[in-house]
Amino acid sequence: MYDYAINVTEDVGSFWSSCDDIPEAHSAGDTLEQLLHNAAEGLEVALSIYVDQLRHIPQASPAKEGQHVIHLSALVNAKIALWNAMRDKGMRKADLCRLLGAVQSKVDRLVDFEHSSKIEQVESALAALGKRLTVSVESA
Repeated sequence: MYDYAINVTEDVGSFWSSCDDIPEAHSAGDTLEQLLHNAAEGLEVALSIYVDQLRHIPQASPAKEGQHVIHLSALVNAKIALWNAMRDKGMRKADLCRLLGAVQSKVDRLVDFEHSSKIEQVESALAALGKRLTVSVESA
């Protein structure tokens, strides 16, 4: 769903990445493995820009030849779905606060991709927006 493909460039003993779907996402690493680990964090930081700018988060495009796919966590995927459901309804965080009867800090954490919210809280917020969270398992 939100497994983003990144472009990897090697440059004098280090690696850096970019993402066609999320141009704000950039990462670096001394090794390819380090870069791939850092890329998930870089994507999460970039997704926060979309929230700050009240922008819809785009679906991931299929990977092209030579690209590496970054699999974001189930929690981050759920938070993206929550944010996009809010945007589809023209809602801001304050609107979700009123709908859930929650304080601002709780809703801020629900759409903070770097915060370890409980998945049940995100699931409840999605339900309040008429959405149901589903989980699937696939072969790696």
